[in-house]
Amino acid sequence: MKKMRIAVLLGMAWTSQCLFSGLASGSGAFAEDVAFMEEHTPIVLLKDGDAAVAVAPDYQGRVMTSTYDGKAGPSFGWINRPVIEKGILSDEEKKGRLEEHIYIFGGEERFWLGPEGGQYALFFKPGSKFEFSDWRTPPVIDTEAFELVEQTETSATFKCGTELINYSGAEFKVGIERTVKTLGKPEASELLGVELGEGLRMVGYETDNRITNTGSNTWGPETGLLSIWILGMYNPSPETTVVIPFNAGPDADLGPKVNDTYFGKVPPEYLKVEDDILFFKGDGTYRSKIGISPQRSKGIAGSYDAAGQVLNIVTYNVQEAPNGFVNSMWELQKEPYAGDVINSYNDGSPAPGEPPLGPFYELETSSPAAALQPGDTMQHIQRTVHLQGDEALLDPIARNVFGVGIEAIKMGI
Repeated sequence: MKKMRIAVLLGMAWTSQCLFSGLASGSGAFAEDVAFMEEHTPIVLLKDGDAAVAVAPDYQGRVMTSTYDGKAGPSFGWINRPVIEKGILSDEEKKGRLEEHIYIFGGEERFWLGPEGGQYALFFKPGSKFEFSDWRTPPVIDTEAFELVEQTETSATFKCGTELINYSGAEFKVGIERTVKTLGKPEASELLGVELGEGLRMVGYETDNRITNTGSNTWGPETGLLSIWILGMYNPSPETTVVIPFNAGPDADLGPKVNDTYFGKVPPEYLKVEDDILFFKGDGTYRSKIGISPQRSKGIAGSYDAAGQVLNIVTYNVQEAPNGFVNSMWELQKEPYAGDVINSYNDGSPAPGEPPLGPFYELETSSPAAALQPGDTMQHIQRTVHLQGDEALLDPIARNVFGVGIEAIKMGI
């Protein structure tokens, strides 16, 4: 099936963010995860009071996990310990292994570049087939380290330069800059438009992601454009529900409310779509993926873990997109700039009898397609907030940011 993406074959989605509570999943404490990772790779630990965010420079400045209590709190990011333990393999060792195509380190927010598939793909060499055997993650977003160029107690900035060739043979010289910084309660309150009470425990962070055309040629739609693609992996649970509000209106004006056919139609027990909001399971038991178009997006998505009483919120900087959003489908595309801006993925068995890759669930956001003159820059900002507390305190926040209360989210599916 031409439209099949790598997620179909691996049981995962491409998708960076926001959100889950590890409280219900038994994923382990933040401090334990950090201690494990530090045995295998450098970790930059950002702090804001008790809250902490763990970032891995060698994994492209990836936010591996975060917590509202660095000493005793839960770990929100899904971490793939076996892959981290193995480390980077030699070319000979990688043959016939998943690492020949991608290193799945995990982590709750990572930097990628799109598009994945299509005539302007970055994951397929010119002349290759849109099949898993030919699919490769570019090393700059897989195995190459980003340079840590600046660090404070609450922020870290990383840079990298690279050259890429897309499926059509167009060359791109790209400068990458990524800054991760913590968000305190006052900043999160302003972001969410609601006061965060004393009874709530919180960790929040922002990533400022930028790509610059460092070459001498203009990036144009006729030869392919790049986009910033932010993806994350989160610990699933039976009581986790993804919630995404969207703009209401007729399909004739705004297009479909949701793209729910990435891996075949999502069954109703995993997805419920209303006039202006959807609910999607994040339980890690059924491989499925959904997408929200830029016409429908309100710039926000999230999830709620009822067992841990954790509300998770992600936002991004909505901006003009004169050249659309890149399309990552594995085919020669009729509309290469008609891609989604928000995605969510629920992991599960890729085939009967086969184990899931994680399991985990994901949420991703993308920048517009970057038609850049030499020296020009595209910026994509994503903000993540995890809030834990009594549902009476979380309910007004959910109503303000999603338009529905906690009970409606729990009863969504």
